[in-house]
Amino acid sequence: MSKLVKPHGSETLLPRLLEGAELEAAKQKVESMPKVSLSSRETGDLIMLGIGGFTPLEGFMGKADWQGVCDSMTLENGLFWPIPITLSTDQATADSLGDNAEVALVDGESGEIMGSMTVTEKYTIDKAHECQTVFTTTDSAHPGVKMVMEQGDVNLAGPVKVFSQGEFPEKYKDIYMTPAETRTLFDAKGWNTVVAFQTRNPMHRSHEYLVKIAIEICDGVMVHSLLGKLKPGDIPAEVRQEAISTLIDNYFVPDTVVQSGYPLDMRYAGPREALLHAVFRQNYGCSHLIVGRDHAGVGDYYGPFDAHHIFDQVPAGALLTQPLKIDWTFWCNKCGTMASMRTCPHGKDDRVLVSGTKVRKALSEDGEIDANFSRPEVLEVLKRYYASLAEEDKVEVTLSGHSAK
Repeated sequence: MSKLVKPHGSETLLPRLLEGAELEAAKQKVESMPKVSLSSRETGDLIMLGIGGFTPLEGFMGKADWQGVCDSMTLENGLFWPIPITLSTDQATADSLGDNAEVALVDGESGEIMGSMTVTEKYTIDKAHECQTVFTTTDSAHPGVKMVMEQGDVNLAGPVKVFSQGEFPEKYKDIYMTPAETRTLFDAKGWNTVVAFQTRNPMHRSHEYLVKIAIEICDGVMVHSLLGKLKPGDIPAEVRQEAISTLIDNYFVPDTVVQSGYPLDMRYAGPREALLHAVFRQNYGCSHLIVGRDHAGVGDYYGPFDAHHIFDQVPAGALLTQPLKIDWTFWCNKCGTMASMRTCPHGKDDRVLVSGTKVRKALSEDGEIDANFSRPEVLEVLKRYYASLAEEDKVEVTLSGHSAK
């Protein structure tokens, strides 16, 4: 019997992905349905509903759930949930749909029919309210705020049936796993306590240090990479995958780290997104989540440890996956190693803060990178990627917020 944490709000995973004869019948039926186009973020959310990553949700949220999540981080039924999972469309499309209409859900970029939904509710929201409560800002320069403010004017709610996982299983076949698959893998390894390490960057020395701390106290670590869309200038998932594999192969004890990936876009919601990361990592079977400096942040919208503090607001028992809170980490020239504020007695002049933004900036400008920033084997992977970029594809990387310190 598995000793892994139970899925969130459920005894078992509740995937919405259809298979076999049921899938074929649903595909035939959907051809005659009205079509609703999905943004990249909505497609990722739908896939997570399909694979059980958002257990126990059955579909996109109605207004009562949206309001509760924004205001108190709970669904209408009282279950903890930190970020709205919603689907929007334009007013004309919404007006054309009758009560309990069945609609086809179409990926807005590929045109693939990803699933269907029974529309049980149509409602409008105060977008600024969602932004203020979830992102703590309404500044349009924030990429998450921009995403919400540009979405359709009407939200559609209802249970979904999911037909496809999009490109992820094939494009990332070496690392992409569903929650059922990671749980099976952890059980096979005999892991009971598993730490998730969230990343949208290749792993530099600070990341390596965080993961090695986790290995000391738990059975194993899942390095869990975001495979969906990022902001311009971030490093693509396939390059990240190669860089992380190189690091694991060369600098970790075999069978202590698993690399995997999940299909969401970044929201850059800082503390609230850290909580969402914990919720769905519970569904993937992880007992802990590493929460370091400026988790899921962007710019200087959040304090460096706001994501630590927000976990203290979660009622006892509402979330089984617990944060592994780790202080500032850096290279200390006097210590001659990676360290943290809790382990290093030296002053700031001896400390070199390692950040993914600093690494990307140096690489994008053909600058030199010290060995205390990144392992040489990892740098070779990243240098090949940057050397392959045409000039028009290069994005200027600026240091801001905590990465500039």
